[in-house]
Amino acid sequence: MPFSNCLYAVVCFCLLQTIIYIVDKELIINATESGVELALLEDGKLVELQHQKTNNNFTVGDILIGKIRKMMPGLNAAFIDIGHRKDAFLHYTDLGPKLRSLVKWTNGVMNGSINTHKLDNFKYEDEIVKTGKVDQVLNKRWPVLVQILKEPISTKGPRLSCELTLPGRYMVLSPFSDTVSVSKKISSGEERKRLHTLAESIKPKNFGLIIRTAAEGKKVQELHEELVRLMGQWEDIYKQLKTATPPAKLLSELDKPASVLRDMLSDGFSRIVVNEKDLYTDIRAYMQNISPDQVGIVQFHNSSKPVFDAFSVTKQIKASFGKTATMNSGAYVIIEKTEAMHVVDVNSGHKISTNDVEQTIFGVNLEAAEEIARQIRLRDIGGLIVIDFIDMKNPEHKKLLAKKMEDFMRKDRSQHTILPLSKFGLMQITRERARQEVVVDTAEMCPTCGGTGKINASILLTDDIERDLEFIMQSRPKMPLHLRVHPFLDAFLKKGLISQQVRWWFKYSKWIRILPQADSQLMDYRFYDGNEDEIRLN
Repeated sequence: MPFSNCLYAVVCFCLLQTIIYIVDKELIINATESGVELALLEDGKLVELQHQKTNNNFTVGDILIGKIRKMMPGLNAAFIDIGHRKDAFLHYTDLGPKLRSLVKWTNGVMNGSINTHKLDNFKYEDEIVKTGKVDQVLNKRWPVLVQILKEPISTKGPRLSCELTLPGRYMVLSPFSDTVSVSKKISSGEERKRLHTLAESIKPKNFGLIIRTAAEGKKVQELHEELVRLMGQWEDIYKQLKTATPPAKLLSELDKPASVLRDMLSDGFSRIVVNEKDLYTDIRAYMQNISPDQVGIVQFHNSSKPVFDAFSVTKQIKASFGKTATMNSGAYVIIEKTEAMHVVDVNSGHKISTNDVEQTIFGVNLEAAEEIARQIRLRDIGGLIVIDFIDMKNPEHKKLLAKKMEDFMRKDRSQHTILPLSKFGLMQITRERARQEVVVDTAEMCPTCGGTGKINASILLTDDIERDLEFIMQSRPKMPLHLRVHPFLDAFLKKGLISQQVRWWFKYSKWIRILPQADSQLMDYRFYDGNEDEIRLN
């Protein structure tokens, strides 16, 4: 091969390696008649799954004008009518210190005495005390300007706050505040100081600003343009409030795809795939506004194959939800939900065999910690989570496991607190609950019993066979081996020129005989050695 061709091949290989390294986050959007499903993949692994129904009228972040239905001094809270079938809950701690100023402005706009959305000449009222009572600061006749803090969960209505925020990609605008803060995730002290100075220079009077992590490295023009957009939203609220009759919605949060892009879009995104033409056009237009350089990563999925199937999202959903989640090593975690908490149990499985038991247990716990962090984020589990790791005797292993759990949870946008392992080997995590937990029923109706029972997802059967085969080949590589399965499964494993059976031959340098067995159950499989003795792995 000429030298120039060799050089070209090396350059292409290096570029390919760079591309592979850059590929980090992918957002797959599946639009259906009932709503929009979003799957976030990190390094090809499903980490978030969200669903927005077309008839969902109340979303976290919506701003509404409500009316007080009843005061509950015993709970130190009020129930507010915002148009939902259940009254929303407003606790005293969510009123905010500037409540009196907010009520004064709201009443002034509605009765016509305030004729501008700007707060330059607005005079603040005294702040409310933290230990006060709700019936001392609210009057049942007053309309209340509120923002949805949590969506309706189970039997509870929405939870509200009077501390209003208008989020953008680079900043969050807070009316009736005068503070500027910069995200602590920006590590450079010099950059944080620069952003703080910029924010102070462009901040409108009597408005606060929170500078988000995405603002790192951005110029004053980009920040100012977003501030103008956010002030435009505040002006829209003012205009609607002038003629509104409570309860009424004044500002809707962005739809799910746009809000996810606003909050999460970074240089790490390599691809955004959409399967519906109108939504594809809308997302490209939105990307043009917030990040013109990344418009090219938005792709339209124009194929008869469902978009979730094309990117293996469906298979990952089947594997990730349910009571048990199995990891590559054969270890697994069991996730149980109770009324008060979620409980997670870590099990090593039957395929762990080594002389260094303590190190093996530590390795299983580390692998389980990473999977549990993904499961918490994927299922959007909130409240109290208790994890029962496999007991470890080494104190250093316990400290390292707690630190690693913090690292694994760092990508989680929801607020959470992680406590170190207790003397009983339990780890406690509390996580913010803002919406309903994601629940997916992955069990399928059993084809062999006429629908009277359920089996694990059939799409995962070949993965189970692969894990068992991997273990057998590692523990007894020279032993003669064959596999007996139902004729349907036999046909599947042998189909095609490069069948699964041929792939095993390439992988293990050993021919694994597959024998059809008519009396086998459809999902049943068994390994046998050269003496026709069954190899029992359970």
